[in-house]
Amino acid sequence: MQNLTVANNPICTITISRPEALNALNRETLQELKTAIQECIDRKEVKGIIITGEGEKAFVAGADIKEIAQLSKENAFEFAKWGRDIFKQVEDCPKPVIAVVNGFALGGGCELAMACHLRIATENAKFGLPEVSLGIIPGYGGTQRLAQLVGRGKALELAMTGDMATAHEAKEIGLVNHVVATKAEALTLAEKILGKIFKKAPLAISALIRSINAGYEFENFGYKSESENFASLTSTKDFVEGTSAFAEKRTPNFKGE
Repeated sequence: MQNLTVANNPICTITISRPEALNALNRETLQELKTAIQECIDRKEVKGIIITGEGEKAFVAGADIKEIAQLSKENAFEFAKWGRDIFKQVEDCPKPVIAVVNGFALGGGCELAMACHLRIATENAKFGLPEVSLGIIPGYGGTQRLAQLVGRGKALELAMTGDMATAHEAKEIGLVNHVVATKAEALTLAEKILGKIFKKAPLAISALIRSINAGYEFENFGYKSESENFASLTSTKDFVEGTSAFAEKRTPNFKGE
């Protein structure tokens, strides 16, 4: 795998490894993540999974804006659904999945962290869904999971402003479970929590994951609506302006067109 490193047994640690792009998720990385998660599910000796980002600057800084800028209304829905299905694979994994979030977890990175069962953040972590700054919305389930975790009002505030939450702010609103000083401490804590889980009945743990996730299944139409709205926005002038401004490192001038 080019953009992931995977260490196994009995904890599989998946590291997103695109440091030159702050570990941004492109199509290739997402496909590798899908493959790695499935391998962890299939391998009996793997009992739990940690997902993290290489280095100290970023967990995942977002999706690859160059790829998103090329989307059309015709292919954007399938693009969003494909990524959403991969994150659903993470969420529905029958083995516990913990995100160790170091540095930026923005856009698709925040969405990936929210798809994990638990989140442990370092003190330098920052969370956000800044897609509105590009003239678009989250497309990998972020609108649904953020509201599930922090409540509708706070989710709307964060998503509409595009503001970043610090690690401690994220913990206060329920977006993360724990905050520790360093990535090494976060990984140690993740291993400690998984060690506790490993002492419990594996089938019961899998059943717990299925049962708790089932409480949100009625919102599946929300994920479909998110993908439809994501796709429709790719045909707007604001989307072109937002992605162009990002590439040119300037402030976008949105006109509601």
